Amino acid sequence: MRAAAVQLNSNEDKQRNIVAADRLTREAARDGAELVVLPEKWNVLGSHEAFRREAEPLDGPSIGWAREAARELGIDLVAGSIVERRARREKLGNTSVHVGPDGELKAVYRKIHMFDVVVGEKEYRESESQEAGDEIVVSEASDGLELGMTVCYDLRFPELYRILALQGARVLTVPAAFTKLTGEAHWEILIRARAVENQAFVVAADQVGTHPPDNESYGGSMVVDPWGEVLARAPDEPCFVAAELDLERQDEVRDRLPSLANRMPQIYRWPEGVRV
Repeated sequence: MRAAAVQLNSNEDKQRNIVAADRLTREAARDGAELVVLPEKWNVLGSHEAFRREAEPLDGPSIGWAREAARELGIDLVAGSIVERRARREKLGNTSVHVGPDGELKAVYRKIHMFDVVVGEKEYRESESQEAGDEIVVSEASDGLELGMTVCYDLRFPELYRILALQGARVLTVPAAFTKLTGEAHWEILIRARAVENQAFVVAADQVGTHPPDNESYGGSMVVDPWGEVLARAPDEPCFVAAELDLERQDEVRDRLPSLANRMPQIYRWPEGVRV
């Protein structure tokens, strides 16, 4: 399978962002990509007010575009994430959707870990407008390849990725809007670590550049193999990068260095009274 990560510079103009995503998704498909991953909040990236104003349900125009594009291009499309409005819920979801080549929704994953942190002198509170999901999701591409779905800040929680691998995921998708500061320090390290420890491919699609109100994303979208080798990495601009996913090589890595098979789950125990 050939997989592509699309890197965008989204803002609060939804129509502009959809046009940009459409162009690069089509370019990736023309390049032979069968799996395309968009970044986090690809359709709207901005203030909490913009999220509340532009949020939409899964039958709205953004996922509508994703379904039409996947069907027309005959690809598996992980439509990054959108800010999702759900009935009878005050807060929004940060929701990633996998659409198959038939245009049908294959899986829906709502980001589990909210980005409530302080980076440098700047405070981020994703939970101000959004709420955490509570379901771990493995989807399946059209050829049967298992996809483990995650979003951005999830990358810092290896427990999630190990469960995805144990549930069969061979490719881990990471739509993101990683901050410039944390991206410079940790983006590549974390992606390669998740790939190596789970002996899985990682397709990580990041936002790049500045966004309203005053945020900046790192970029560096990449495809990494189960040995931790970076197969493709994006420059600092909107673009896509793609690489072949050699599943036989993955089988070889898992066979010769069987760290997943050598786990000792009967010994592992979560400590009580965890102090952080």
